[in-house]
Amino acid sequence: MHAPTSPSAPSAPSGSASSRTSAGLTLALVSAVAFGGSGPAAKPLINAGLDPLHVTWLRVAGAAVVLLPLAWRHRGLLRRHPALLAGFGLLAVAGVQACYFAAISRIPVGVALLVEYLAPALVLGWVRFVQRRPVSRAAGVGVVLAVGGLACVVEIWAGLGFDAWGLLLALGAACCQVGYFVLSDHGTGDAEGARAPDPLGVIAYGLLIGALVLTAVARPWEMEWSVLGGRAELAGAGGAQVPAAVLLGWIVLVATVAAYLTGVIAVRRLSPQVAGVVACLEAVVATVLAWVLLDERLSAVQVFGGAVVLAGAFIAQRAAPAAPPAGPVAGGGTGGTVRAAGETADGEGRGGGRLSADAPAS
Repeated sequence: MHAPTSPSAPSAPSGSASSRTSAGLTLALVSAVAFGGSGPAAKPLINAGLDPLHVTWLRVAGAAVVLLPLAWRHRGLLRRHPALLAGFGLLAVAGVQACYFAAISRIPVGVALLVEYLAPALVLGWVRFVQRRPVSRAAGVGVVLAVGGLACVVEIWAGLGFDAWGLLLALGAACCQVGYFVLSDHGTGDAEGARAPDPLGVIAYGLLIGALVLTAVARPWEMEWSVLGGRAELAGAGGAQVPAAVLLGWIVLVATVAAYLTGVIAVRRLSPQVAGVVACLEAVVATVLAWVLLDERLSAVQVFGGAVVLAGAFIAQRAAPAAPPAGPVAGGGTGGTVRAAGETADGEGRGGGRLSADAPAS
């Protein structure tokens, strides 16, 4: 999933703007491909005998260890933004990834990720029905598109073409993202002019907190560690056998650490709108890789539905709610006003940022 957004970088001189944009696009594409490859790499490990929670723990704990230097560098965040770090670790890291990996153990990777792309639409539902704030017409169009496209993906006319528990788990991943949106709105609600938290520090501490939570839940000492010394089979690609350690290395180093770092740098070099468009390629990459490596084929109708889901998610994520009323907004006990998935405190788009959208589901 996409990388977290960051404070806008200073304007680059006109002579370097083109090269800066080109580098940003390349890094954003690398990030989307890396994030999209996590599911196709994790599913063979699950099929080989590892519990989805154990695969999640390996991914999060491994990445947390690699990013420990970043956590130390940004240790001041623990004092300034404890709620934001807790929300990111519990929901955007532990919750989203655990639900996603559990979902792909039951349903195709592409379907699970597309269900998760309902998160921006669900955020707008929170704004409209819980906070009772009006949303724009474009936001409503995005929600309708996302829901309609999802109906095609899951083949609802056939009585749901996939495992119901798997679909619920994927929806749980989307709900964890929504929960993080709500918490992050409070975690970043500092006094006007306060410096925004560095997204790299938030990632590092989110992974550390997520690893601690998952250690208690997944109980890794009960893991089938012998699986990591063997080989896992790719159902596609002629049933090739791949060392399990190689798949795990990809998940930790490429699909998590490299994906986050390149994503953050990319967002700092691109406009939020462009970064958001490139980030949507994650679902496309995951679906194609699952098709080639795992032989998880989607019908033409499902592919069309997936495209509609991504279009709806993109529109919903970019659509800010209508201007707030002059008086206090009727809330649902949140104590604040949650902005649309793509909107920051100052109204700027977040650009599909992993810090503001989903935590790496993929």
